[in-house]
Amino acid sequence: MQNYFNYLFFIITTIIIIASCSVPSDNFDLVNSTTYEYSLTGEITEDKTLSESTTWNLNGRVFVKNGATLTIPAGTIIKANQGTGSNAAVLIISRGAKIIAEGTADKPIIFTTQYDSITAGNFIGTNLNENSRGLWGGLIILGKAPIHGDKPTAGVTERNIEGLPANSLNGMYGGSIENDNSGILKYVSVRHGGVAIGEGNEINGITFGGVGNGTLVENIEVVGNVDDGVEFFGGTVNATNVLVWAQGDDAIDIDEAYKGTLKNVFVKLGIASDHALEVDGPKSGPNVNAQYTLSGATFVGYNAPAGRASIADFRDGAVGINSGILVKGFKAESNVELDASADVTRFTKGDLLFKNWKVKLPEGSTDINGIFDNKVSGDTFNNPVFATAITSESITVGADESVFGWTMYKKKGN
Repeated sequence: MQNYFNYLFFIITTIIIIASCSVPSDNFDLVNSTTYEYSLTGEITEDKTLSESTTWNLNGRVFVKNGATLTIPAGTIIKANQGTGSNAAVLIISRGAKIIAEGTADKPIIFTTQYDSITAGNFIGTNLNENSRGLWGGLIILGKAPIHGDKPTAGVTERNIEGLPANSLNGMYGGSIENDNSGILKYVSVRHGGVAIGEGNEINGITFGGVGNGTLVENIEVVGNVDDGVEFFGGTVNATNVLVWAQGDDAIDIDEAYKGTLKNVFVKLGIASDHALEVDGPKSGPNVNAQYTLSGATFVGYNAPAGRASIADFRDGAVGINSGILVKGFKAESNVELDASADVTRFTKGDLLFKNWKVKLPEGSTDINGIFDNKVSGDTFNNPVFATAITSESITVGADESVFGWTMYKKKGN
């Protein structure tokens, strides 16, 4: 009898895990109904241009190698196989290679899963939603711009990107070329990714590793990724009009002395989300004061999980400028947090700056003070002069949502 109950417990637990994980059960069929005329596999060692007239299949780890350029025309749909472990489908633009993915508002470029019912000429399919996660890997772009990693060795200038096996020879990023050019990303939507290649090693929706400011990034979207939406590991690349919806971990993640500029960022958390923004920086070394700039952002917490979702987390070594931020829809326990004494020092010195934040108070909150939380000691961060509580959403800060009409987020009626 005990064995029977153990077995029953196992079955119930398994069902709960599956239900809370990735894919919706309604209208979802784990059968790839798409017939592919062309596939992307293995290594791309010379220039290659895709055709928008066919749906492409991304099969396994695909590397665009040093010296090669992958050109993806506007309107192209790429559906990825799921894969498992190190064989998860992921597109990697290696150092010295380029991606020219130049979509338009009328014809965006869409990376999605093989299970998506979307067809050529459409913006969205009918069978998946923002909670369909982990159905393939993601997009990784690697460059030669400076990074500053604390792990495994402080001050390292190049390293292997997360989300790939540690022995992946084509997964290195970092260098000394600030204006390094990895190509163009315009009107690109990445959906339903984030499959893990190993325990604790998931793939972000879009990963920028040491990408330089010679790269053009405008109008990008990540929907329903298991791990982070968009992550910057060092580098100097700038990005404008960035939307992340219903990621499983952090929407925007900044690390390793990233010092680019992010403009017009919209984040809508989902039922499994963690932070809207997470920032780490180098704890020591020559790039300790390399500041990023985030300006004009909206963080929306509706539907985010109680007790987990947070507005922002500034961790060891965080430096940057955060201005024109609108925060709304978060629960009373959500906060903007400074984690360590190093951050407090940098905040006090002005290396970590906050300007013109507007916060729509959560139900149950009477003032703004508890939302900005210094975990180490009391200072002006707990009683912020840079933030104002608001009751109306008719304000002058935050993202301009009108530019996101092409996205899955807007096409789903948000």
